[in-house]
Formats: sequence, structure tokens, C-alpha cells
Amino acid sequence: MTLREETQRREAEFLSPYACPSAASRGRQRSEEECPIRTPFQRDIDRIVYSKAFRRLKHKTQVFLLPEGDHYRTRMTHTLEVARIARTIARALALNEDLTEAIALGHDLGHTPFGHAGERVLNQLMPGGFAHFRQSVRVVERLEKNGQGLNLTWEVRNGILCHTKGPAAATLEGQVVRLADHIAYINHDIQDALRGGILYPMDIPLQASEVLGFTHRARIDTLVRDAVEASTGQPEIRQSPPVAQAMLALKDFMFQSVYTNPAAKGEEGKAQDMLQALFEYFQKHPDELPDDFQSIRAEESVDRAVCDYIAGMTDPFAVEQFTRRFIPAGWSMK
Repeated sequence: MTLREETQRREAEFLSPYACPSAASRGRQRSEEECPIRTPFQRDIDRIVYSKAFRRLKHKTQVFLLPEGDHYRTRMTHTLEVARIARTIARALALNEDLTEAIALGHDLGHTPFGHAGERVLNQLMPGGFAHFRQSVRVVERLEKNGQGLNLTWEVRNGILCHTKGPAAATLEGQVVRLADHIAYINHDIQDALRGGILYPMDIPLQASEVLGFTHRARIDTLVRDAVEASTGQPEIRQSPPVAQAMLALKDFMFQSVYTNPAAKGEEGKAQDMLQALFEYFQKHPDELPDDFQSIRAEESVDRAVCDYIAGMTDPFAVEQFTRRFIPAGWSMK
């Protein structure tokens, strides 16, 4: 018996009947020989972590554009926090932690530069629209490894696709990631907004705090404990009504006070104008797209290739590309 088979034997013995054991995976788009050590979901974790798209997350906006300071979240730190919250819930419910972690680590691979501001402008410019959760699937299926994709399992790709809206994921592990994503971003965005002087502690709705807690730590602890208690023995991931209502109130508060606050979002218009200018430039000059995107241009469309290229940019790389093409370079006499 290989180490992988021993792990799968233990999964069958200890996982919840509602969990997705790796031996029951629907498989990959392209069949592969099994690893003697790692389960399919463990291999997916490694493929995501070693991908270029994952590394770029460290230079992509979470909420605050190009923040000055070392402690604001980026898309990378958000992803890691989601993974930790999701694994804690999955472990408590005897779900498959490896599948949960793979979905969590891959859920935002398709996010644009400048966060949701970038997503909105690409949605306007790209024929057929744009959504980061669909782009995340496209990254792992088409864009990584020089167009070969990462060849992830069906369950991981389904969890990535369903992590934000629309139908629930087919696995409880995917449903855990959707909830963990909301728990993470609402609470760390509050913490970053407090650090940035956008919010003050007394601004947070009292009714939500009385249910969830008055600190970052207390809120996450309440939300995680509640998800475990409400979902134990259930075929779906749930929250108790009081906690769900308090979390929704906190989310509404954040949209009103932070996500649309000019003090926090005043620069987003500039970022969107910049991405639009780049999109239109590469539409007119597709030969300047990198070689990796020329096959997409030929097989799909120029717009698709341009959208994929811009969506994959980090914040500083987008600024550099704009500067190179639209800002006159200095000239010095020697």
C-alpha cells in the first residue's frame, strides 16, 4: 500500500459521510498517473501554490489601492486567511481539509489589479462580461503553464467557480470556502479600515457587535464556532439566524462606510481609467501582447487575449505598463 493509498484509507475511516474523500474525486480534465505519496487534492494544493498566478497575488489590491504601510492586506494575505478559517471549519466538521485548502488557495487567482475596481472596468470592456470567479477557473484551466492549465480536479475547480455567488458548490468543502471568504474579508477589511482611519471603533453597528463580538478576534471566533455548531450533522454549511443576520448587517455597513467611501476609494477612478486605456491600447496593438497570449488571440479573439493579459497584471505592473505607453519619458543631455 502506498502512502497515498494509506491516506485515502484513513479518509474513508475518519471523514464525515458528507465529506468528499479524495478517492471519490471525479478526476481531472486530462487523466494522469497517481502520485504514490500525495492524494489528488494534495497535488492540487502544490500546483496552485507553485503557480505564477498565486505568486502575483502578493502585489494585487484587496481593498485599499497601493496602501502605504506594511500591514494592510493584499489579495495574497486575504487568500491565506481564507485558507486558515476554512481549514478550521473543515477540520471541526470532519471534512476533507486538503480539498478545502486547495479551493481556498485558488479561489482568487483570477482577480484583477486594483481589486473589484479593476473587475468592474473589465466587465464593462470585455464582450460577454467579466467576473473574477470565472477568470480564476480560466487561470487554472487555460492560462497557467503556457496554456496547458494546472489540470486540477473537478471538485477544486467547482469550488473555485462557486466561491462567491450563484449556485452553492457541489461539495461541503466548497461551501465552507464560500463562507470563510465572507468571514475573512468582512473582518480584515474592518481591521484595515480602522488602521487607516476610515473607521473608528464606535462606528461599528452596536447590534452586530453584541452578537459577534467587539474585536477582530472575537468576531472571527463567533462566526467560526457558529458555522461549526449550525452545520454539524447537516448536508450543507449553515449559520444560525442571529449570527447570519449580524454578519449581513456588518457587510451592509462596510459597503456603506468603506467600500463606497471616497476617502478609501477616491483613487479607484484613476485606476479604472488606466486599465481602460491599456485595454484599448492593446486592442489596437495586439502584436505587443506577450507570446503567451498570441495563441489566445489566434484561437479565441483579440479581446479575450487582452482581457486575460490585463486581468493577470499586478498593481505595480499595470502602472508600469501605463507609464511606458502614455507618459513621456525624460530625456537628458550627456
